[in-house]
Amino acid sequence: MLEKLHFIENKYEELSIKISDPSVMADQKEWQKLCKEHADLEGVVTKYREYKKVLEDIEVAKEMLDLEDDKEMKEMLQEELKELTEKEELAKKELQIMLLPKDPNDDKNVFVEIRGGTGGEEAALFAADLFRMYTRYAESKRWKVEVMSSNETDIGGFKEIVFMITGFGAYSRLKYESGVHRVQRVPDTEASGRIHTSATTVAVLPEVEEVDIEINQNDLRIDVYRSSGHGGQSVNTTDSAIRITHLPTGLVVTCQDEKSQLKNKEKAMKVLRARLYEKAEAERSASIAADRKSQVGSGDRSERIRTYNFPQGRVTDHRIGLTLYKLDAFMNGDIDEVINALITADQAEKMQNMGNSEI
Repeated sequence: MLEKLHFIENKYEELSIKISDPSVMADQKEWQKLCKEHADLEGVVTKYREYKKVLEDIEVAKEMLDLEDDKEMKEMLQEELKELTEKEELAKKELQIMLLPKDPNDDKNVFVEIRGGTGGEEAALFAADLFRMYTRYAESKRWKVEVMSSNETDIGGFKEIVFMITGFGAYSRLKYESGVHRVQRVPDTEASGRIHTSATTVAVLPEVEEVDIEINQNDLRIDVYRSSGHGGQSVNTTDSAIRITHLPTGLVVTCQDEKSQLKNKEKAMKVLRARLYEKAEAERSASIAADRKSQVGSGDRSERIRTYNFPQGRVTDHRIGLTLYKLDAFMNGDIDEVINALITADQAEKMQNMGNSEI
């Protein structure tokens, strides 16, 4: 691993020279590409240099300790050596995490699909609660939320809602939300006060550029129809709704939230690209056992990942066995504590799979 870090440092220094070269700066596209590569390496190089400085300080402290005769000075040097050794271990762990393979989708925007599952109206109402939760979380990060399509129930729930969250690193934090979210509470529609258990499915898909996945237009069937349900004035009076069927896979995407047929088509195509990309990635991962996703970040829609128990005010993430008794704050978008714990668990699992190589 030291060899790898040494190579990265040399690469960083080479890039530093290149991006300062006027002839390279003349080609703005190439210069921006090199600047991004330089910025991506900066964190690792800074930490590696800190690590090397700690190793040098340890050697100096050891030499001084061997030469020192004064008891009090020896004790001070031993204490300093202990602190430096702790710093060395911490820097080593941080470097191991930094060198883990990065998910190429981490910096991308995301599509979030929420569907009411078991539990009928109550599941649809909880789907609306989850939409509100993710919206408030996005607001706390200064990310933008845009509804792509929705199917609302009469009492304010969602049978299905698809929305896009735009912001740097959105996928890196929200990718752990894919799966079955179970809710236990007394529904507003329940007269006897019995606790019901319902389930809602969440899928998080990275935004995919046209160059990332090619779609043959001959493989698409595009149907235009009149919008229905909630939509406001004029939305329901024109044939602006779009349904796109990808014939080879049978995937169907609908969009009717915009008044413009063209805008609905653009939104539907974005969602279709994301779903096709997800399908291709799932098939690739399944066919290569060594590249299977970890349990923590598997994104399996059929996996029950979390339970929200309203009578007890608790939320439990089953993948890492974490329970918090702050459900109200969680439903208001304060979900970072769980996401941070999931990221830590995912990193630990990946390090274990890599054999926990020592520096």
